[in-house]
Amino acid sequence: MPALTRDEAQIRARILDVHRYDIDLDLTTGEEHFTTRTAIRFSARTPGDTFVDLKPDHLDSITLDGRSLDPGDLADNHFPLTGLTPGEHELRIEATMRYSRTGEGMHRFTDPADGETYLYTQLFMEDVQRVFPAFDQPDLKAVFALTVTAPDGWTVLGNSLATRTPEGHWTLAPTPPISTYLVAVAAGPWHSVRTEHAGLPFGIHCRRSLAPYLNADADEILDITRRCYDRYHQLFDEPYPFDSYDQAFVPEFNAGAMENPGLVTFRDEFVYRSAVTDTERQTRGMVIAHEMAHMWFGDLVTLAWWDDIWLNESFAEYMGYQVLSEATHFTDTWTDFGVARKSWGYDADQRPSTHPVAPAPDAVPDTASAFLNFDGISYAKGASALRQLVAWMGEKDFLAGINDHFARHRFGNATLADFTDSLARATDRDVHAWADKWLRTTGVDTLTPAIDETTDGSWTLTVTHEGDRPHHLTIGLYDQDPTTPGRLVPRAPLTHDLPGDRTHTIPGRRPDLVLLNDADLTYAKVRLDPTSWTTAQTALSGLPDPLTRAVVWNAARDMVRDGELPPAAYLEAVRTHLPHETDTALVQGVLAFARSQIADRYLPAADRPAALTTLADLCRDILRRTEGSENGDRQGLRLAAVRTFIDSATTPEGIQDWLDGDSVPGGPALDPELRWRILGRLAVLGATTPAAINAELTRDPSASGKEGAARCHAALPDPAAKKTAWDAMFTTDTADDLSTYLFTATATGFWAPEQADLVRPYAERYFTDAVTLAERRGPALAEAAGRYAFPASLVEAATLRLGEACLRDAEPTPALRRKLADQLDDLRRALAVRDAQG
Repeated sequence: MPALTRDEAQIRARILDVHRYDIDLDLTTGEEHFTTRTAIRFSARTPGDTFVDLKPDHLDSITLDGRSLDPGDLADNHFPLTGLTPGEHELRIEATMRYSRTGEGMHRFTDPADGETYLYTQLFMEDVQRVFPAFDQPDLKAVFALTVTAPDGWTVLGNSLATRTPEGHWTLAPTPPISTYLVAVAAGPWHSVRTEHAGLPFGIHCRRSLAPYLNADADEILDITRRCYDRYHQLFDEPYPFDSYDQAFVPEFNAGAMENPGLVTFRDEFVYRSAVTDTERQTRGMVIAHEMAHMWFGDLVTLAWWDDIWLNESFAEYMGYQVLSEATHFTDTWTDFGVARKSWGYDADQRPSTHPVAPAPDAVPDTASAFLNFDGISYAKGASALRQLVAWMGEKDFLAGINDHFARHRFGNATLADFTDSLARATDRDVHAWADKWLRTTGVDTLTPAIDETTDGSWTLTVTHEGDRPHHLTIGLYDQDPTTPGRLVPRAPLTHDLPGDRTHTIPGRRPDLVLLNDADLTYAKVRLDPTSWTTAQTALSGLPDPLTRAVVWNAARDMVRDGELPPAAYLEAVRTHLPHETDTALVQGVLAFARSQIADRYLPAADRPAALTTLADLCRDILRRTEGSENGDRQGLRLAAVRTFIDSATTPEGIQDWLDGDSVPGGPALDPELRWRILGRLAVLGATTPAAINAELTRDPSASGKEGAARCHAALPDPAAKKTAWDAMFTTDTADDLSTYLFTATATGFWAPEQADLVRPYAERYFTDAVTLAERRGPALAEAAGRYAFPASLVEAATLRLGEACLRDAEPTPALRRKLADQLDDLRRALAVRDAQG
């Protein structure tokens, strides 16, 4: 499907004003197709030619102002509209459309647990044309009025209030003006929990087989929703701009969630079937707050073109964390952001594929290139930049600028220039210069302290700054507690601005630990001076604030990735301090890096078994420390340790006993997620059989169970199992019907460092088969193939050579090319870290 270019969109926007879409969808026409009948009312400002976007299975008829046009004129998902005259026009189109299995367009899913079928739309970027014809670009907003014919017993949800007519049709109230990509429909026999708040109907919805789990968490989800809604109304002058607020947890959803006005769709893994930590519940709460922020940032005021996607995502990311921390009991959200989310931005910003938070318009020439920018830069780096902006200009002025922005562009479109103009009207700070330094540049600044003790009983701190962004930050000063070994006591912190006061002279003895960017208010890599690192090695877990500990862990992580700290030294710090850590977000984040990067990629292969044993030992320590506790935080620590213990097992002993006994001694009982996790690890170790996997699927015949079984079968160290898994992903006739979720499950089971000799022959095949798959099945599968099916476990120069040849010669699609480029850069880094160890 050819991408829409920015030039095409600008020309079309100069010609057209689009007023209203009347769309009738019939979802009762079979398992493969549905029909759409659409009337588009628009006006032309000048004479000219343009086109409407449509990707049907079959175009049945099309008329313009009552005059029939030839359906055969449809080419490359564009239907030409020639000879338009100034004035009002009506375009009517009837078409047969195809359901999706990849989460794009109108996705269709049949629940293996009970045979019920569910449909939902995901129209982001350019997938609206898979559902109905449209002038598909964000700056051609219009009113949307939908009617839907659905099977008996189904409920239809949409952007606005839905009513069922006696004839069995559903009518959705006309929306305010919104962009095409924000239209949403979800249809099926939903289980719903409904309430009302602030005079608006609120609802949460999931498939029926998940009803008990949604019911168990309904109070929590709705309470967070209400609290965030109320907090946004305290912050924003503009009231919530739509007539209802539904949140649907939908199956096989590619993203975390989507901000459709009035009908937010979430991946239904957020309806927890198994035990989760409080940090994971906090993440769900953050996503709820993030998507609600989009009702203003993105839905009320929308980007004009995709170069300004940060105006949606960076703001929703920042507001999601901030509002959740202000409005709910999840008050430590920025610790999780620092240790888990921010590293996503740092990593993305150090790859060759990095881009500015706000790219220049000519850097996003079409929708295919725009799709690539939904990454750690647009989300995590952008949110970090906004947090720094608030620290620099003050929250009061920041909010005044936001409210001015909403008032000036209500139900319209806006650009970076529009936004900075609104901020500039609210402050005497030079916001435009700040935006040029922070939003138009790439890369991560590095801040390094140099400390000298003077002869007059004072000490000096000089901050070396690699980069040229301004930074407003806090410098933490800590001393060893003489009465409690391993505990650090804070002094009064310093406030530091760069460029500016690079050197401080402070009376008295130097602190034992000096920490740049304490409180994590700016976005930069920080280093520790030698004395401070020595202190951290012995007393990191004794720092009083978890956010401070997160900054230190991130500094250590960056030093490993940059070849300045041996991976073994990081692992030693993990072994020393994680058994004493009380913050679940930190435990989860540090364990994830230690397990997936230190053990699997950065340490030489010969050192991996010992690293896994070290991780298993520290997990045993955490389990011993938390045994018998009913405290929620400690239960979260325990669950995080159980998961990593399973993933780090080098022999089946122990975890097989847990599986047989259906419980971890001292808890928790094994729920489906833990049972599949254990079985997956046993499969990697060659300690289970296809029959045992199939028996577990009989025990858990859910959609998650099918994914677990696919992952376990692919993980078996058997040539026939590997061939079957590979063919299912890439080469058989049924490969094109494999959902994104089942593809991902199979891919994540396929590669394992323990099976390097067995899977190495597939590395060369990957770089041909993935290219073919991406071309055939589109960007969602291309992204999955690049992320999950890449041979990341083969940290070898040969893998790098194969990948570089693929990028050079094979012409992969843009989505796959970007993922391959990122994976290969990570591989180069891993090889460099290994080489640095000799």
